[in-house]
Amino acid sequence: MSPSKHIVILGNGIAGITCARHLRKGDDNIQITVISGESKYFFSRTALMYVYMGHMKFEHTQPYENWFWEKNRIDLVQDWVEKVDFEGKKLYCQSGKTITYDQLVLATGSKPNKFGWPGQDLMGVQGLYSKQDLELMEKNTESGVKQAVIVGGGLIGIEMAEMLAYKNIEVTFLVRESGFWRNILPEEESEMVGRHIREHHFNLRVNTELEEIISDGSGKVKAVKTKSGEEIPCQFVGLTAGVSPNIDFLKGAELDLDRGILVDQLFQTNLSDVFAIGDCAQFREKPDKNRNLIEQVWYTGRMHGETLAQTILGKPTPYKPGVWFNSAKFLDIEYQTYGQVPADWDESQVSNFYWEHSSGKVCFRMLCDSDRRILGVNNFGFRLRHEFFDKAVREQWSGQKVIQNLDKANFDPEFFAPYISAIQRKYAEENNITLKISKPSFFQRLIGAKL
Repeated sequence: MSPSKHIVILGNGIAGITCARHLRKGDDNIQITVISGESKYFFSRTALMYVYMGHMKFEHTQPYENWFWEKNRIDLVQDWVEKVDFEGKKLYCQSGKTITYDQLVLATGSKPNKFGWPGQDLMGVQGLYSKQDLELMEKNTESGVKQAVIVGGGLIGIEMAEMLAYKNIEVTFLVRESGFWRNILPEEESEMVGRHIREHHFNLRVNTELEEIISDGSGKVKAVKTKSGEEIPCQFVGLTAGVSPNIDFLKGAELDLDRGILVDQLFQTNLSDVFAIGDCAQFREKPDKNRNLIEQVWYTGRMHGETLAQTILGKPTPYKPGVWFNSAKFLDIEYQTYGQVPADWDESQVSNFYWEHSSGKVCFRMLCDSDRRILGVNNFGFRLRHEFFDKAVREQWSGQKVIQNLDKANFDPEFFAPYISAIQRKYAEENNITLKISKPSFFQRLIGAKL
């Protein structure tokens, strides 16, 4: 039986691969081709740092065995697409190959930001996003690098710092905000992360902006210059001031672009049979009032891919992302956020509760609206259950109900330190109410006594 239609997916990240998998689940007869110049097989980007540090081999970052793709009849093409003929429905590849499609899914991901700094293209200056970035970083730091500067903070900056520290390379962070990731984190959380970074012997410079990257005269970096005029010697510069949609090769075409590829709630572009998902997609209208127009998080990419597959299979499915959440690690401090916790807020409109453990490594914040209904939570240093806060935010629980039931969010009840009861006590004291305080187990009290 000949295929009913040919779906080509450009990009093999989490969005593109999830789309391919769900297309195959839903239709055994369509032809599916996934194209990526970066790598033949889908891999986990978050594992790149462990490859660099020697804890894993690159093939260990691939969630699926190589036979999986052939078994599911998903054709993989490793090539760079240089041009798209949307009218003729053709892709022109770097190798000279031409690939035709019936429907095209653009899932081209992100690229590290560059802001036109003098010297940003010198040898030894790079971002960290792709497999090629990993390979370049291995080459750029294989010998002679004793000092590195990371421009910008955030999660990629932390990963890069850990990688460099593994090779005993001295790291200086240049952060233009008043605190680490201060444009995302409230002041107390930003200060906590900043303290932790300094305790790990990284030189964190806040309120500091990059002016120029200085060459050694042979095309390699030898120092950076800040806007205050200070020169900091270095042989490597990491650019981690965010990422932007990888769409440069699409500019000048008839595709509607802004910062990303403009799509509606069905991920449809302005062109028939052309869709965009993942980091490169930009919604024309927010899918939810509390979501961003561009979503560059692993789990949203997965949701994009699964949702679009249903539409392509003939069941138009608008994207409904639900409650925002994210999780990460700042070195060895775990971070979770649910709902809406902005960096700053209007005190007259928002009720704020914040608790921090005396160790300075653990904290919990809850914001509520003027009616004391939960808006969002930040949690550092211990784990809480996603389904608990997803339900609490969706159902707009009162802050008191959230805190009273916080023990039900406990991720590891046997060996968990008694943070829950401490949070409950402080909330009760601040709000002059009586709460039933959770009783720590023997193991919890034992762990708590050591903290």
